[in-house]
Amino acid sequence: MKKVHSKLQRALLAAVTAMAVLICGFLIWTSFWYHADAEASAVLESDTSIQRTDRTYVLPADSDTGMIFYPGAKVQAISYLPILEQIRRQCGITVILAEMPLNLAIMNANAADQIIASHPEIDHWVMAGHSMGGAMASDYASHHADQIDHLILLGAYRYGSYPASKTLIVYGSLNSDLESHFGPEDNIVRIEGGNHAQFGNYGRQKGDSEATISANEQQRQAVQAISGFLQ
Repeated sequence: MKKVHSKLQRALLAAVTAMAVLICGFLIWTSFWYHADAEASAVLESDTSIQRTDRTYVLPADSDTGMIFYPGAKVQAISYLPILEQIRRQCGITVILAEMPLNLAIMNANAADQIIASHPEIDHWVMAGHSMGGAMASDYASHHADQIDHLILLGAYRYGSYPASKTLIVYGSLNSDLESHFGPEDNIVRIEGGNHAQFGNYGRQKGDSEATISANEQQRQAVQAISGFLQ
């Protein structure tokens, strides 16, 4: 009986140790993240209309349409302010950037629930996101199709059952590994010379190809595509 008890203790200790190692590894992995560059920080500092709340940055517009944007994995949320500022200006809609726990959208995939509840003045909602943020935005839209009018994915593909006809996918030609996930029904805009990271302003991303166009040009083309799709 003592031997059995001893074996159980050892097994439990091994399980606890393995769990501790996994948690420590995860925390170490999330501690290294991509910081916003000077251009993104400058938008936050210079644009006094941006409203900072507990977990969001609100770029307001005189519109009954709002876009909720989920950032890419391990990317500081404000890295997306340059492209979101262009979307607000060109599309004339309110844009709300969600700040995620540990910079991971998967940690709060339903962040849009609180955002929608906090903005009763918005009648029409667009979900959007980059990379992992796009996957989580797609998943949210799939489960709330009655609330979401359109879905915009940057460097991502549809995840879930949200209609392809109401979804726009924009990606860089140097991020061609995404193409195997696209279907003939998808609305797709391919930006020649663009890569994965340049939809945000956080520098070079590990494993990403070097773009042959500037981040400003990649974002300009993306915003043009988004504006045309939403109109």
